[in-house]
Amino acid sequence: MSSTDLVPSSGAQAVQALARPDGRQFLTFRIGEEEYGLDILRVQEIRSYEPPTRVANAPHFVKGVVNLRGVIVPILDLRLRLGQSGEYNAFTVVIVLNVAGRVVGIVVDSVSDVLELGVDEIKPRPEVPAAMDARFITGLGKLGERMLILLDIEAMITSPDFGLVD
Repeated sequence: MSSTDLVPSSGAQAVQALARPDGRQFLTFRIGEEEYGLDILRVQEIRSYEPPTRVANAPHFVKGVVNLRGVIVPILDLRLRLGQSGEYNAFTVVIVLNVAGRVVGIVVDSVSDVLELGVDEIKPRPEVPAAMDARFITGLGKLGERMLILLDIEAMITSPDFGLVD
């Protein structure tokens, strides 16, 4: 076997060959001072924030809709939905997700990077008082001193609270 037999032919195969079998990849982003992670497989693309077309009688966190290559995409400000506020600046981005057969954009303060976490780096979600809604937290990712709040973005987007999916 030559050394070229060990090199995968495509980039996707290379990433797969280097990935740990027990690892999961998360796109990390910031809202305020907190860092969150969501399953990278739900991400379609990352775009800079552009003001969407407003929709009448929409909840306060639904900023409107955009036309993304012929697909009308609702834009939700996740910061507002999580009780935070945020200004729209050069770092504000929209993460376009594909969840439950729908394309949805979420506004966040900034995107950090893609991290792979092994099962030993993912801790169960903490028990929290009933006043705090932890339904959509799947766990906490720990990398050294860095702590990520891992979200079940599909459960969050498809919940009745969001009102996007029947």
